[in-house]
Amino acid sequence: MTRALPITRSHGIEAVELVAPDGARATIALHGGHLLSWIPAGGEEQLYLSPTSEFAIGQAIRGGVPVCFPQFAERGPLKKHGFARTKPWQLVAAEQGESDALAVLKLGDDAATRMVWPHAFELELSVRIAGQELQIELACENKGDSAFEFTAALHSYFRVADIDATSVQGLSGLDYFDSVDQTNKSQRVDLLLPSGEIDRIYQGVGSQDLTLKEQLAAADNKERRVEIRQQGFEDAVVWNPAAAKCATLADMPADGWRQMLCIEAAAVMKPIRLEPGESWAGLQSLNVVA
Repeated sequence: MTRALPITRSHGIEAVELVAPDGARATIALHGGHLLSWIPAGGEEQLYLSPTSEFAIGQAIRGGVPVCFPQFAERGPLKKHGFARTKPWQLVAAEQGESDALAVLKLGDDAATRMVWPHAFELELSVRIAGQELQIELACENKGDSAFEFTAALHSYFRVADIDATSVQGLSGLDYFDSVDQTNKSQRVDLLLPSGEIDRIYQGVGSQDLTLKEQLAAADNKERRVEIRQQGFEDAVVWNPAAAKCATLADMPADGWRQMLCIEAAAVMKPIRLEPGESWAGLQSLNVVA
């Protein structure tokens, strides 16, 4: 048996709050199809949301999980990260099932999007929570009569207590583009320990497992681990602005960089090409294991 969940408000904007039978919760804003919060069953907030972010029409929200489409970052002629994260999405369904909760949102082209990106498309974002797991799927269908290409990402901001006690496991052997110094490099060790600004596009990740590790209490060796898996997205972006870059971000506190790390499922280096009527889907799955 399922139960429909109503539209409510969060930070002054329309949103839907998912609540699974086991207590897992998530909040998704219709503005941008933006996941604002995820709390696993019996757990704590897993996503970083900037306390100085704006929640206004036409403005991107800083934190949570922004949807980047049809352009990642400034790698193209459109505004940074495209327009999907600042458009109003339509809520198709929001319901609590017997063991989970699910929301589905859609975004289609309109006169404004066609002025900057002349293609007919439909995006569908599905968010599912249950227990310790979150699944986010982004799908795109070419609704027009000509082919198009796009890049995209689920720009996930993870909340951490201290970036200096945080690392990412599972990147060993992968090539990456370093967006800070604009060079191609290779990851030689298994653990990535952020030091200074980090902005890397790891290539060929595919379904390779990544793990966010955070040392919580050195005395008793307590740590937090979040397993990160993806399908359909071939790249993964790891980003932390560090102090100097963070100070230039008006929608983030000066010390906000210490409490976040982005690990994003992405399709950047090889744009997705869809012929008329074709579809693509990419998934990011997060599981708190400790």
